[in-house]
Amino acid sequence: MDEQGEAVEPLPLQRRGTIDYMRVAGRRSVVHGLVEVDITEARQRIRERKEETGEGLSFTAFLMYCLARAIEDHPHVQAYRDWRGRLVSFDDVDVNVIIETAIDGERIGVPHVVRAANRRSLQSIHEEIRTRQRNPDGGTQPPWASLAMRLPGVVRRQFWRLPQLFPRGWKRIAGTVAVTSVGMFGEGGGWGISPTNYTLQLTVGGIATKPGVVDEEIEPREYLSLTVTFDHDVVDGAPAARFVQRLTELLEDAHGL
Repeated sequence: MDEQGEAVEPLPLQRRGTIDYMRVAGRRSVVHGLVEVDITEARQRIRERKEETGEGLSFTAFLMYCLARAIEDHPHVQAYRDWRGRLVSFDDVDVNVIIETAIDGERIGVPHVVRAANRRSLQSIHEEIRTRQRNPDGGTQPPWASLAMRLPGVVRRQFWRLPQLFPRGWKRIAGTVAVTSVGMFGEGGGWGISPTNYTLQLTVGGIATKPGVVDEEIEPREYLSLTVTFDHDVVDGAPAARFVQRLTELLEDAHGL
């Protein structure tokens, strides 16, 4: 701290990756949809399961499970254009999710890809997320990661151009769709809006209790603020709306719980 009471410290290397990602993602033709989803039934079943078994089910796992099933019904929402202008689609739904874990003694959100989520059970996805959160060996970065962050920015940012050039390579490294959460850092409703390098990304916001109508009766309901982001160069408005409708149905019906 200097004489004026100001602190000056170097920018963490990990932040360089975030800066690069956001700078490249900001150039894509993304469209954001802000959706409120009634998750009262799902949250109630998760609470009942914890009371009966003592085990809390990850809400993120439930969201990913429903997302993968909705994509199976609308597979083109995770297609990518390659460098020749062709659309490349995938059978597997590989979900890149931000998981809060410990890296070098610090709690931080790190990406993890759950492979073939559309072929997995809800319990299987839940167990993988919990294992990733607890596994100390998974919380250390490989040596090459720090070295890569020391490269010039113009070189580092080429990695984030992979989905626009080589979709198959992007899938192997980073998955086909993304789920990120701002709701884990606070309470109450509210949406998060972020650019993305994926054709489809879900940004999970807060959960708020509001009055809702059920069987012509007004009662308190729990609503999730969910931002659904599409690459408009690949997905048009009508297919995007049908996908969002299907995803909402699965979440509100507590599918898989």
